[in-house]
Formats: sequence, structure tokens, C-alpha cells
Amino acid sequence: MNEGRSVFQNILIYLGALFILVWSAGPFIWQFSTSLQLDKALTEGTPSLIPNPFTLEHYYNAFVEKGLHHYVLNSLVVSLATTALCLIVGSLAAFSLSRLDVKGRFGILTVILSVSMFPQIALVGPLYLIASDLGLLDTYTALIITYLALGLPLVTWVLFGYFETLPREIDEAARMDGVGPVGLLWHIILPMSLPSLVTTGLLAFITAWNEFLFALAFTSDSDSQTIPVGIANFTNQYYVPWGDIAAASAVVTVPLIILVLFFQRHIIEGLTQGGIKE
Repeated sequence: MNEGRSVFQNILIYLGALFILVWSAGPFIWQFSTSLQLDKALTEGTPSLIPNPFTLEHYYNAFVEKGLHHYVLNSLVVSLATTALCLIVGSLAAFSLSRLDVKGRFGILTVILSVSMFPQIALVGPLYLIASDLGLLDTYTALIITYLALGLPLVTWVLFGYFETLPREIDEAARMDGVGPVGLLWHIILPMSLPSLVTTGLLAFITAWNEFLFALAFTSDSDSQTIPVGIANFTNQYYVPWGDIAAASAVVTVPLIILVLFFQRHIIEGLTQGGIKE
């Protein structure tokens, strides 16, 4: 009886996993298929998942005619800079609140987290005026500073939760060996927190890579516009190039999928261990 129930539960688990896989991967598969079909096929009454005939025309249009590689480079610079700053500032903040004697640390954490609760549409106007007054429009700097403010609360909270799981005996042993706070963070805490650093770094990178509203407001020149804005520029008043948009979307989504699959073990470990207090 128990064996039959166990088999039934396993079947349900596998069916649930299959449903989640199809639900999550289905839109991307359809988008990728769209990028390989001719415009004529995309406007037919009955859509097809299998490209017939197969074409790479939309990838050529995206890179050669519309300059997708310029937008990719801009997004790469902004996202990498944002990720690096988020990890540097976030690790310092999380370490200070977790391992040092800071009064009201949970109140400070609440204030930090509350920053992320403001709707972006309410912030874009004032931030635009500030960026305009400082001469930062159409620059990487405006986007990096803004994305740093968006990603820092989450990075700080996740790293703080992970640092809290590390034994306090490590701090005492380090002090006995003459290691100061900076040495403790750099030589001991950060190497032990690699899963959490990978997790928060990927989250910050994906946030900056996919952000659209602030990039649209702060940039009007293709030399500084990021991928989401660049893809939005593919359309014009009378025509929407669905195939070109699908090709560009597939190109910019594949690196994120590869990163998540490559670091999935660290991501799971970083997210789960941060919620366990030893």
C-alpha cells in the first residue's frame, strides 16, 4: 500500500515538474521558433512551431541593419558595473550589520528594504530632473547609479541573511590571530559566502540587464541605450518586425539562461542557506 502511494506521489511530482518546465520554457521556445520563420509565415492564419522554411534573416536584420550588438555592449557595461558595485557596497553593508556592533541594525535593514518598495513610475520623474541637472543624461553613469539603488536592498538582505548563518566562533578565532574587520571580511567571510555572492550577483545582473523604464527615460542616443530600449526601437509607426524582435529577444535571453544553468547549484544554496540560522 505504501509502495503504491509512493509511486503515485513520484508520478505527481514528475508531472508537476514537467508542467512547470513547459510553462516556463514554452514562451521562449515559441519566441525562438518565431525568430527562424519568414515574415510571411508569421502572418498566416495558423501559426506553426516548426519553421518551414528555416531562415536566419531576422538575426541578420537585428545585428547588421539595427545594430543589436551596440545595445548588447551597452547593457553588458552597465550590468557588469552595477553588479560589481552592488556586491562591493552590499557586502560591506551586510557585514557591518551582521558582524559589527551596530545599534538598531534591523531598523536600518527595514529602511534599506523600504527603498525597493517605491514604484518606479513615481521615481522616474524626479530622477530624470536630477540626472538632467547633473548632465548625466545619455550616460552609463545615470543608469548605473539608478540600478545600484534598485539592486542594493535585495543584495544587502540576502547577504545579511547568509552572513548570519556563519558561526561566530570564526570572528573570535580571527581576532585572536590579529585579523581586523576588513581582513575578516576579505579573507574569511567572503570566501565562505561564495554561493550567496553568486546568487545576489546574478540577481543584480538580471535586474540591470532587463530594466526598461529608466533606460528609456535617461537615454535617447543609441550610443548609451540598453537592450530593452534598443529592441523597442525596432518598431515604427506602420510596421512591427516580429521576427527581428524575436531574434533579438532570443539573443539576449540565451546568456541569462546559460548563467542560471551554470550557477544553479550556487543559486539554490545561496537562497536556502540564507534563511537558516545555525
